[in-house]
Amino acid sequence: MLNRPYTVVLIIPTGIGAAIGGCAGDGLPVARAIAQVADRLITHPNVLNGAQLYWNVPNALYVEGYGLDQFAAGQWGLRPVHQNRVGLVLDQGIEPDLQLRQIQAADATRATLGLNLTDYVVTDAPLNVSLKTAASGATWGTIQNSDSLLRAVERSINQAGAEAIAVVARFPDDLDSEALQHYRQGEGVDPLAGAEAVISHLVVRTFQIPCAHAPALSPLPLDAQVAPRSAAEELGYTFLPCVLGWFEPCASVCCPV
Repeated sequence: MLNRPYTVVLIIPTGIGAAIGGCAGDGLPVARAIAQVADRLITHPNVLNGAQLYWNVPNALYVEGYGLDQFAAGQWGLRPVHQNRVGLVLDQGIEPDLQLRQIQAADATRATLGLNLTDYVVTDAPLNVSLKTAASGATWGTIQNSDSLLRAVERSINQAGAEAIAVVARFPDDLDSEALQHYRQGEGVDPLAGAEAVISHLVVRTFQIPCAHAPALSPLPLDAQVAPRSAAEELGYTFLPCVLGWFEPCASVCCPV
């Protein structure tokens, strides 16, 4: 009898205020603990990405949520990939200074991590992301110009040879919102996570390649009361490093079966 690897799938739903994994990367310690007793861990960006922070888990497969849904339903298979050529797609709605911060973050991962990135692609129209909250308190969102996003991803794949996609979309700044204040105190629901999932789901469903998203936002004002489990959000100008870093060693290709 052949010994099959002991495989664990870890899913922490996005944008519902999960007690563990509901903030910036606080599901990562759980993932690391499970990876120590499993031969292989399959999980998704909401678990492994903590703003600018991530941890390389060699036996983890990083799978976007839509692809993970398809895998769990028996519709898609997963093929481990040692190194992906990552295409970066930037929302035209990002201001020039903030766009430069994203590009510099990408350059930094090339120089320090040796990542294989294509030239970045800017969408041909602002994506105009809006944030929504359901009656249950769960967060979600809409993309007004989703066709512009798909055209940019298609260019990155067909013209630059991208095998995985990192998207940075301009998200609305709402510094005075009650939801944001609760989130920074380690309570409530991540106000951005639901909309982020909508973006990555759309790309993976359409192109069947890995995708993760990082929001572009204005820096938050300093707050001495920020909770430790939300503090990763305070580290800098961009959330892109954790997205790019995870694509290198852990990503999986989604393959229809």
